Amino acid sequence: MIALAVLGAAGLGAQLEGVIDLHVHSAPDSGPRAFDALEVARIARRQGLRALLYKNHYTQTASLAYLVSQAEPGVEAYGGVVLNRAVGGLNPAAVERMALTTGGRGRVVWMPTFDSEHYHRVFKPNPSFVAVAREGELTPEALAVLDEIAEHELALATGHSSPEESLMLIRAAKERGIERMIVTHPLPPPVAMTIEQQMEAAEMGAYLEYVYQATLGANPDWPGGEVTMEETAAAIRRVGPEQVILTSDLGQVGNPVHTDGLALFRAALLEAGFSEEELDWMMKRNPARFLGIEWGEGNR
Repeated sequence: MIALAVLGAAGLGAQLEGVIDLHVHSAPDSGPRAFDALEVARIARRQGLRALLYKNHYTQTASLAYLVSQAEPGVEAYGGVVLNRAVGGLNPAAVERMALTTGGRGRVVWMPTFDSEHYHRVFKPNPSFVAVAREGELTPEALAVLDEIAEHELALATGHSSPEESLMLIRAAKERGIERMIVTHPLPPPVAMTIEQQMEAAEMGAYLEYVYQATLGANPDWPGGEVTMEETAAAIRRVGPEQVILTSDLGQVGNPVHTDGLALFRAALLEAGFSEEELDWMMKRNPARFLGIEWGEGNR
């Protein structure tokens, strides 16, 4: 699959100039990854990407992003923290320490992913799941985390929360003045939002993240989680490119390198009828705004 992806994307590097990937998996990690963080940054720089957001399900990546930014200054590196059990779950102290990490590279807080209650119920039983809501209300711990996000002007990602939990989180975040919000891959089963729920999230100001990785077929972490490019394009049309962010969600062994995935994603959506301007909104402008970094003609 990697060889096919490389060949398919061979002439598409120029289309990635200024692109930002908000969903980058890499080593070091506690599970297998195909590329380390520096390799990804070097490839991204050669392909003209502007920035990367590193994600690790079990530890904060603000420190990693700082080191990458020092070693490979040709591409901007950012990180965050996923509030799974390994960092104490819904732990405001973990959010604060990530935000205060040297270099200010920590920008995003993901709600629980593999330790979410929704993932526990839908995929893998996990008695140590981290609940963001009980009886239709967000937990005090979830609200405390949102307060910390607001205080440090961070961005919120909903993680593998259920559709209903995701909407509650977005609503409560908006009430606290959090402006930068995203629904983590709403189409595959780890979230599985209806299009109506996706549109409701967008109306509240959240971005919807559509990931190339979900279109590649079977995923051991997402049984039955395949999403077609046609389904992805249809969802983008309903939500509107102004509220959409496209990411790779790559780095897994056996999958394409991040830049090849992004180039193929862009090419497929161009073929589906989206304009260059719309793709720039989804791959450059919106990701920059989500990270809280400047956008302008010089960032194209």
